[in-house]
Amino acid sequence: MHSALWFPIFDDLADPGVLARLAAEAEEAGWQGVFVWDHVHWHSPIRQLADPWISLAAIATATERVRLGPMVTPLARRRPAKVARETATLDRLSRGRLTLGVGLGSDRFGGEFSRTGEQPDERSRGQMLDESLEILTAAWSGEPVHHHGDHYVVDGIEFLPRPIQRPRVPVWVAGFPGNAKPLRRAARYDGFFPINLQHPDQLAEIVAAIKDLRPHDAVPCDVAVALAPGTDPAPYAKAGATWWMPEFPPGVSLDVVRGVLRDGPPGLA
Repeated sequence: MHSALWFPIFDDLADPGVLARLAAEAEEAGWQGVFVWDHVHWHSPIRQLADPWISLAAIATATERVRLGPMVTPLARRRPAKVARETATLDRLSRGRLTLGVGLGSDRFGGEFSRTGEQPDERSRGQMLDESLEILTAAWSGEPVHHHGDHYVVDGIEFLPRPIQRPRVPVWVAGFPGNAKPLRRAARYDGFFPINLQHPDQLAEIVAAIKDLRPHDAVPCDVAVALAPGTDPAPYAKAGATWWMPEFPPGVSLDVVRGVLRDGPPGLA
């Protein structure tokens, strides 16, 4: 199982220079991935937030091996044509190390949708997410994109240069355990990131469900889990997790992050 750090890029971690240095230290310490949260606002007492894409560009230039990406970006509040350009550029900058984590997002943590005029309805955001993923998949092919949907139009644009990774940038879908739609999305793409996972048995059920939904000859999905620092990830690896990451709370101090980072990822048999 691979190990990654997952940074809430708030307050102490809201400086892209700091994040780049942390990522370089993580790579040196043996971590295999560095992922960042994607938010435009969070409830008090959080006051400072970094932009994830600029932060990831800084991380890409400071590292050589770690996999990186937003975990997760709510595609419904991002224009898919712009995300197509950003992901292709970031994948090339990182020499093929981008993983795109996607999800519906939620209004409950900071009013990010209702307070910015974005779509507050989850059903509509789910439709926007699916349309965006269709556009991104087509854009990453390098062929002209012809999309006329309920929410987006892209009329005959080629998105070149393509990402380095083939056939596309890996996409991990986030969702709450027990919700069928995120599992079906994950089965169509490359990975699943369960939110608020409670125990390894729950994960084993998720892994089995995704396996049943995928074509029998398909490469198995990645499954990433976020665990409280100090949690033994071995039972989750046995249940089918392929990645794990310590779950830091919003507003975590730089000292706490560095302590976990320097301890290094645990060895797994």
